[in-house]
Amino acid sequence: MADLNTRISDFVWKNLNEKHVSGKKDPFWESLQNAGTELWLDTGDMDEAEANWSAEMSALTTNNTLLNNEIQKGIYDVFISEAKSVVRDLSPEERIKEIAFILNARHGLRLASKFGGYVSVELHTDTARDIKAILNYGKRFHEICPEHFVVKVPYTPEGLIGARLLKDSGVRINFTLGFSARENVLITRVARPDYVNVFLGRIGAYMADNKLGDGTGAGEMATIASQNWVTGMSAKNPWQTKQIAASLRNHYQLELLAGVDVFTMPPKVAAAGRKELSGKFTSRTHENYDVSIFDSTNGIGIEKFWQVDEKVLTLADRLADNVPATGQELVRIAHEEGCFDMFPSLTKEEKGFIASDGKIPLHSRWEQKIKEGKIAPDTLLTLAGLASFTADQAMLDKRIRDIIE
Repeated sequence: MADLNTRISDFVWKNLNEKHVSGKKDPFWESLQNAGTELWLDTGDMDEAEANWSAEMSALTTNNTLLNNEIQKGIYDVFISEAKSVVRDLSPEERIKEIAFILNARHGLRLASKFGGYVSVELHTDTARDIKAILNYGKRFHEICPEHFVVKVPYTPEGLIGARLLKDSGVRINFTLGFSARENVLITRVARPDYVNVFLGRIGAYMADNKLGDGTGAGEMATIASQNWVTGMSAKNPWQTKQIAASLRNHYQLELLAGVDVFTMPPKVAAAGRKELSGKFTSRTHENYDVSIFDSTNGIGIEKFWQVDEKVLTLADRLADNVPATGQELVRIAHEEGCFDMFPSLTKEEKGFIASDGKIPLHSRWEQKIKEGKIAPDTLLTLAGLASFTADQAMLDKRIRDIIE
C-alpha cells in the first residue's frame, strides 16, 4: 500500500503548472473581513473562481457535487485513462474508488496552486460509515498537501469518530452536512474539527417547500445560534472550531450574517453582493431574526435547528470524554441519553424515501415520527444531503468506469 500511495502522490503532483492568481485588494470584501468573516468561494470551477477571487479570500471548497460537475465536462478524461495504470494492481471496484480519490486530490491541488489558499477536499461517499476508510483517505489527502488541504468528513456516527481520530493525528478537518446548532454542539465537542457548517439555504427551502413557512429567517437563526454555541465552546477548549455559513443562497445573506466566522459563497452570490450591496458591514452575530411560520411550530420540530437542550449537552459531554470505538456504540449511547431523533433507526423503505426525495425531504412523510421524537428536520436534511452526494458520486464513478473498462 505504501508503494501505491507513493505512486498516486507522484501522479497527482505530476505536471502541475497552474498560473497563480494574485487577487487584488477590494474595499468591499475588506469591510466584510473586518466584520470578522473569512471569505471562501464555494466552487470547483477554475474560471468562475478566478473571476471572483480577491486578496481578501482565503479558501475554496468543493464537494462530491461540485467535483462531479467538473468531471462531467470531460476535462479529466485523459487523466482518468492515464490513472488506470497507477492503480492497475487493484480490483475493479477499488480502482474506481482510488481514481475518484486521485481526481479529488488533483483538482484540489490545481485550486491550491492557482489561488494559494486552503481547499476543502471531500471523502468518497462510500467511506461515510466506515471509520477505517475515513482514516485511510483522510490521512492520504493530508499527506499529499498538508499546507493547503482541509478534509471534509460527513456527519454520521462513524464520521464523528473518524474525524476525531484524524484531528488527533494532525489532519485539518471541515466537518460537513451540519444543519443545526445542536448537531454542531455535538460535532465540536466530540470531533473537535477546525470547521463546522450550517447549510442554511436548505433550511429555508425545507420550510418553504413543505409549506411550513416562507423560509425567511430560519437558516439565519440556525447559523447564528450555532455560531454562538461554537464560539462559547471554543473559548473553553484548547482547540478552536470555526462556524461556516455554508453555501449562501442570496447576496443579502452577506449582510444578514456578517461576522459569522466563515462564508462559503457560490460565485454568483459573491458577484451579486459585490454589485448590489453597499459594502458597509457590521457584525450581526447577536441578531435574533424572526422566522416566518405559517402554523404553530408545536410538534413539527423546526426549533431543533437553533435550540440545544440538556439531553444534547449531556450526550456531547459523555461522548467527548470517552469516544466510542464504533458507530453502533455511539448510536446506542445517543439513544440512552434520549437523543433518538439525532441518530434514528430507519427501515429500508424510509431510506428509499430519503434517497428519492432529493435534498429537501417531504415533511409529511415524517411528521408522525417527528412528533414522536424519532427523527427531526435537521437530521432529515443531513441524511438527505448525504444521499444527494452519494448520487453525484455514483455519476462520477460511472464516468470513471466507462473510461477505464
